[in-house]
Amino acid sequence: MSENSLNKQTNKIQKRLQMQDIAKLAGVSTSTVSRALNGSSLVNEETRLRVTALAQSLNYSIDIGAQNLRLKNNKTVAVVIPFDSANPQHVSDPFFLTMLGHIADELSMLGHYMLVSRISADNLTAVLEPYESGRAIGIIVIGQWRYHEQLNAMVANKPIAVWGAKMPNQHYVSIGSDNLRGGYLATEHLIKQGRKRIAFFGNKDLPEVAQRYAGYLMAHQKYDLVADQQLSIPAPFSADTVSADIESLINQSISFDGLFACSDLIAMRAIGTLQKLKISVPEKVAVVGYDDIVLAAYFHPSITTIKQSIEVGAQSLVKALFNIINHEKISSEQLDVSLVVRESSIN
Repeated sequence: MSENSLNKQTNKIQKRLQMQDIAKLAGVSTSTVSRALNGSSLVNEETRLRVTALAQSLNYSIDIGAQNLRLKNNKTVAVVIPFDSANPQHVSDPFFLTMLGHIADELSMLGHYMLVSRISADNLTAVLEPYESGRAIGIIVIGQWRYHEQLNAMVANKPIAVWGAKMPNQHYVSIGSDNLRGGYLATEHLIKQGRKRIAFFGNKDLPEVAQRYAGYLMAHQKYDLVADQQLSIPAPFSADTVSADIESLINQSISFDGLFACSDLIAMRAIGTLQKLKISVPEKVAVVGYDDIVLAAYFHPSITTIKQSIEVGAQSLVKALFNIINHEKISSEQLDVSLVVRESSIN
């Protein structure tokens, strides 16, 4: 490497470190530092003066080239998929792949590009890096996980749209399905098929799943049934534990004649396990999934599921993001869901 190239790389690293130092010394976020140095009206005068003074003391100067790239010429949108080690869901999950495909299609139609990254949810502030570095004009986050409060504190007034549940006192824009209704429709359908002991497979620590569980309980209440807490199984979206969970219920002689899975992938794993154990689906156990991924219609038996339109979701995410970028008023949105009846739940 030439001396000139080495100096450029060193200066770049120093600049990144200096902005972090300014943020730490001023007791503000990196994005606040960026706004203060750019004279944004979103930063109060006292903070702006303190940040500016610190920047001058560190000989920090704004990279006008990067600023112009982000504000004027950049055509890239970052799509970030957080990885939560406590609730693993792989990028190869059909839901993620379908969502990414539709987002890519939508951005392409608008003449923009997609930058995909995977980050650890333990370092959620890294979500902002593509925007703050100037590599992207905005960010779509696929997955709210358990980090609503962190997202609330982190992404206010930033061009970010999140796929997830609508939550109380939410400061960021989210697009997601009507999870409460989805949970209700799935459970009501099983009850109408004569099922009275319905297992729930999904991790209620996650906002979307918690709302689906609330719908599950609502249906039980309407039809004067009591939901057995032993049948509430905290299965992750990866479905890695589903087989063991079903075997555990059977070994403990905990009976169930219906199963509501919070994803089609969980439903597929559940059906496969039940068939392996010589428990017929739907004769002995009726199963309903969630998402209506393409494979659901071709599985055997084909899967009854709650359809949330992933294509509409992708379009809504992109539209919301560009509205935010253009400083237009935008609210969080819950998309309609519907029940798709197939072989896995009806005799």
